[in-house]
Amino acid sequence: MITDVMWGRIEPLVPADAVRGRRWADHRRTLEAIAWKYRTCSRWRDLPDELGSFRTALKRLIRWAVDGTWERILAAVLAAVEGADDIGWTVSVDSTVCRAHQHAAGARKKGLQAGPNPTTTHSDAPEAA
Repeated sequence: MITDVMWGRIEPLVPADAVRGRRWADHRRTLEAIAWKYRTCSRWRDLPDELGSFRTALKRLIRWAVDGTWERILAAVLAAVEGADDIGWTVSVDSTVCRAHQHAAGARKKGLQAGPNPTTTHSDAPEAA
């Protein structure tokens, strides 16, 4: 997913491993896991095994959002490609559908009488044929 050219621009911008404690999981693989999650709109738990643990990817996403790493990466990549006319903008429009639970589908509630909806008002306009 992330080409060598892309990674060459991003790698110097990601935080280095801490001097103390455990080494971080591979940044490139974790970045690919985050990209996969948002590209597919899947749940974190559905992350393929070859991309590592979903917990690692989620924690890294949050940590980098809090410490400003994502903003630095975006600013550096935009600055690098803006002057070279090397950027192509693609606009994506989300058309997510949110379905109501089956019990919210308009069934009559117990205790309410069947009849016309009191909030419905009739228009004086002629009815459509």
